[in-house]
Amino acid sequence: MKKRISITLITALLALSGCSLLDEANNSLNYVNESTEYINELTKFAEDTSSLVNEAANNSEAKAELESRLKSLQENIQEYNGIEVPALAEDIHQELKAKNQQLEDAVNKALQNGEIAVDQLRQSELYQTINDITGLLDQIEQLGL
Repeated sequence: MKKRISITLITALLALSGCSLLDEANNSLNYVNESTEYINELTKFAEDTSSLVNEAANNSEAKAELESRLKSLQENIQEYNGIEVPALAEDIHQELKAKNQQLEDAVNKALQNGEIAVDQLRQSELYQTINDITGLLDQIEQLGL
């Protein structure tokens, strides 16, 4: 009887640890997918807005569009910073959060007093920071393996 109880307990413990490993793998995969999507959004933002910056200096419609996209970028940054991070990705996520802070700082400087300051945006390192974040994509994708 004691042997059966011991076997049952061992089997239950193994099953529970297997579930934990499966959950961690799923969390890692979800993190990789969310991070990849976020970085792709940043890349698209950079591609779509680089020409808008030059147009915004002389065109109120372009300026309004750029301002809208910068506010959307702020929301995306805050949303991404709040995602669930598996233990495996904590270091890289901290690095991404630091880069995201740089992005937010650049956006905040460009959006002074509720209006966009195109010159501030031109002088900021917004696009370089996005490139730096894009460079982390390979490391993030390695987490999914």
